[in-house]
Parts: sequence; C-alpha cells; structure tokens
Amino acid sequence: MKNSHFIQQIILTFTDSFREHRTDVSGVLLTNKKYLWLGSDETATLERLSFIEPNKFAEHQQFRVASFLNLPASEDEEIDIEGLAYTDYYLWLVGSHSYKRKKPKPEKTDQKNVSRLAKIESESNRYILGRIPLIDGSLFSSCQHPKNSSLQLTSAQLEITKQGNLLMTALVNDPHLGLFIKAAIPGKDNGFDIEGLAIYQNQIFLGLRGPVLRGWAIVLEIELQNSCPGMMKLVQIGEENKEYKKHFVWLNGLGIRDLCVDGKDLLILAGPTMDLDGPVQIYRWQNGVNSAENTLNYPQLVQEIPYGNRNDHAEGMTLFQDICGVPSLLVVYDSPDETRLIDDRSVTADVFQLS
Repeated sequence: MKNSHFIQQIILTFTDSFREHRTDVSGVLLTNKKYLWLGSDETATLERLSFIEPNKFAEHQQFRVASFLNLPASEDEEIDIEGLAYTDYYLWLVGSHSYKRKKPKPEKTDQKNVSRLAKIESESNRYILGRIPLIDGSLFSSCQHPKNSSLQLTSAQLEITKQGNLLMTALVNDPHLGLFIKAAIPGKDNGFDIEGLAIYQNQIFLGLRGPVLRGWAIVLEIELQNSCPGMMKLVQIGEENKEYKKHFVWLNGLGIRDLCVDGKDLLILAGPTMDLDGPVQIYRWQNGVNSAENTLNYPQLVQEIPYGNRNDHAEGMTLFQDICGVPSLLVVYDSPDETRLIDDRSVTADVFQLS
C-alpha cells in the first residue's frame, strides 16, 4: 500500500454466524483499550471483538439490539447501523435514517430490474438512535453507575414517530433538508442518510452522507433528554431555539461516512455520496465541537485513504492510539477487496497515523 501514513493491518476474526456480514461492516469503535465494537448495515446486532494479539481482534461476541432497545419492527429487519460512539458508560448507535431503492439483480430480466429501480422503501428499524449501558465490555438494559451508586444507567432511544422518529419530524420542514425527506429520496441517490455519530459531553453530532448541497456536507447537532422510561426527546438548542443545529462543512464535494471526537476536534471520514468509488479522505475540523451553527466550515485534509475498484469502501473509523501507541485511526471497509478476506471468518482493517 503506497501511503506514508499507513502503519499496519489488523485482523478481525468473527464466528461463523457473522461470516457473510464481515464484508458489510459500517461502524467501528474501540473501548477500554481492549474491546472493538462493530456494526453492520445488514443486521440488527452489535458485534464485540477482543484484542488478543498485537495485530488481531477475535473472541467474537454478538449482542441483539432488541434485547436492550424497543425496535419498531422485527429484528429480522436491519437497523443499518452506521455510527457508534461511547460516553460516560453508554454505547450509542445510530441507524441510517434513510430510504432505500431496490437494486437490479443479475438473475432477473431487464424489465423486472427496471421495475425494481422504481421501488423505494422505508424500514422503521433504520430510525434507531439509542444508548445502551456498557460496563467492562458487557451491555445491560439497566444497571448502577459504577462510580456513583445513586445513579441508574438505562437503555433508551429517541421516540419513534410516523415520520421515523422525533428528529425526522423536526427536520421535515427544514429549508435545506425537508424537501429531500418529503420526496423520500433514497440515501444512495443523495437523499437524507446519517452515517457518522460522535458525542462530546451532551452534544450529539450526526454526520450526513447526504444530501450534499452544492458541494457542502452537513453535520447535525442535537441534545437529548429522558422523556418516559426507555425513551428520549430532543432538547431545544441554539440561537433559534430549534431542536437541532446545522453545520456546513466543505469536504471537496464528498459526504460524511463517519465522525470521531479527538479532543475538541471532530475527525471526518469523507467519501462519495453516490454509489461509486473514491476519493476517500480524512479531515480534521479544529474545535468543531464549539462551532457556531449555520456557518460554513473548512476542515483540514489530513489523510487520503486508498479505495478499490467497486470494493474497499472505507465506512468506519475509530481512534487507535491506545493499541498502537501513537496517534492513529483504525479504518474498516465495506465490500472489502478479496485480499482482505484472509480466511472464511476474518477480514483485515487498516491503521493510519493521525497527524
């Protein structure tokens, strides 16, 4: 790999139950110097791997999200997990919140495939934005806070509505995003699509893969508070007292594939909005957690990420200094190249130095 910032490859080994899904990992998060959490865009489960060798994570454990959160549909229906984050003993996850268009299948006739391209679906599990207590590598529906016995940690999610959830209800009349939502434009057609999740104190940042507006990508900022048991609602924030803030970032026309907090900076994994190859880049948005709403921001390009020909699409990243010893990022790929599939149950991820 011709990249001066590339450090090493890491092997991720799963059980047989996840064999087919190791090629569609879309979210990744390192916690506690030992555990690597992963989400797939094709399942309703969370995966946990353990650090067992300098270049390997294994001992796969699978957790059903439906054991902790109230999925609006059957757990046979994917959540399309796109982002993971951790703060104050909670693991957070977010679904894509996107519509999807059926894709052509090689075994079908052109006539049937053209009909498939006209079919747009909305799946209610994709509108999950929730938190699950995480203590020492285990998930709980509720438990005592390990450092404050008077506090109870509880699983909770943003309230579901007819539009999907309270966030979608709030955005449906937004001047930038509302028309994309009302028109039910699929995520891969530059429609509304959440792919990044980062949390700083009470601020939750959601990075949009789409829509990209005249080359500008969008980060939404929200805050949540408990409403009724197991449920959360949006807090009014910002100058306009709306239930969200908008930040516009210039990523050279790319959309956001993942977000990560580094101090007070936001790291952005950027890639194409549409279903095509590269470029893929990492940006540093300095002091991004303190950015004023409704401003145009120009994050600094810090790293080019290699991409393949219809494969090797970088989908997730997590800070990796605790393992690597130097400022670094672990990057995982959707549709990995065959050379990454080193056996029936493993796939490789890349580590890049972070400047």
